[in-house]
Amino acid sequence: MATITKRDIADRIAEKLSQPKIVALTVVQEFLVEMTAELTAGNRLEFREFGVFEVKMRAARKARNPQTGEPVHIAAKTVVKFKAGRKMKALVRSRAVDVGVSTADAPGALQRKE
Repeated sequence: MATITKRDIADRIAEKLSQPKIVALTVVQEFLVEMTAELTAGNRLEFREFGVFEVKMRAARKARNPQTGEPVHIAAKTVVKFKAGRKMKALVRSRAVDVGVSTADAPGALQRKE
């Protein structure tokens, strides 16, 4: 697996649309700015067949320090959750099978087949 950057995506879009790279990079950046602004405002972002981004409140909880066993209080916090859409899930699953990754061995986690 590779790490793909914002610039990589912008370069691909520029090539597909025969546009200058700076135009595509600006569009990608503005899209991310708008997404961030909407999530900051508490709005839910829904992209059909791709997925849903939403802001959720994670409740305060008690945990334990694994080294000392001492109880630790973890404060409530706001987090962004992403739920993949059906089409994206299907595409990722089919691609995982193509590259020899099993999704059945560990639910919720991808592991390499040996």
